Amino acid sequence: MALLILSSCRFNPNVQGRGSAELQGSWNEEPPAFVDTLLQYSQHSFKFTCDSFYATISTRSKVNYYDDHCFNKGEWKEYAKGVYVVSHDTLYINGTFTQSNFRQKLSGCYRIGQYVPVFLVKKLSAERIELFDLSQNIPVILKLKEKLTCDPQPL
Repeated sequence: MALLILSSCRFNPNVQGRGSAELQGSWNEEPPAFVDTLLQYSQHSFKFTCDSFYATISTRSKVNYYDDHCFNKGEWKEYAKGVYVVSHDTLYINGTFTQSNFRQKLSGCYRIGQYVPVFLVKKLSAERIELFDLSQNIPVILKLKEKLTCDPQPL
């Protein structure tokens, strides 16, 4: 019985997954036409490599939600990294906020902890991706900056 149980189990490979071939690359968000009417707006830059992502989130705010030393005249950047998966028409991102060098962030200004946005994939082409942020109800148009090829690395 023990032999049957042990022979039916196997470990996952110690190599990262391939991710979505269409997303592989560096992408910059194009701001929407109505960006000047928003009190706060975050513009994304994503790098998708295999099943991993790295994000830079540049925020402009007309309202101070933070301590004065963090507000930085209404402009700041946040960083996140983690993994992603595309399922049907949805892009699921599961990551954490990091420091600018993408190392763990335990304290400081702005958000700390999980970064888990969910995007509806509205349109996908080789040079442009149209997403809809389900948490903020704002369209996110990404334009390809650089195409990358997945080279899975050991975990």
